[in-house]
Amino acid sequence: MKKLLLFSFLTLSTLGWSQTAENYFDQAMKKSNAGNTQGAIADYNKAIKMKPDFVVAYLNRGMEKIKLNDLQGALTDVNKTIEMHDDNTYAYTTRANIYYKLKDYKAALNDCNVAIKFNSGDYITYNLRGLTYIHLEDKKSACADFIKAQQLGSQSATKNLKMFCK
Repeated sequence: MKKLLLFSFLTLSTLGWSQTAENYFDQAMKKSNAGNTQGAIADYNKAIKMKPDFVVAYLNRGMEKIKLNDLQGALTDVNKTIEMHDDNTYAYTTRANIYYKLKDYKAALNDCNVAIKFNSGDYITYNLRGLTYIHLEDKKSACADFIKAQQLGSQSATKNLKMFCK
């Protein structure tokens, strides 16, 4: 009887302390907000291991990897996000940002176009597409995107208009 009680107590204690994928995800977000990128990635890894279809965990882990300049790792995570959820606007904008950093401006432009198709009110994507157009030497399209981003509330677009569209 004592063994059964001890076993029951240990089982209940373990269940009470066990983490879910969502718990690890929440911890990762807190660590990210506190600037603990490595800790956040470790917790996103645990969340994904427990729940391999945790789309947002892949996307967030990819964004953490961008902070570490692990662009290939970030690209892998964002591609996985898009593979699982191909209408995730933020995933396309994030991937466009990665391609931009990798200087693959045509791929960045394609992803900006997809993101804008899904969400035409996202000033971040318009601003990024404007910067991409600058690198593709299409000043007219860049300035049009900076104007649109500015109208949507982007302060960065205002600076970019002054810098590139004189």
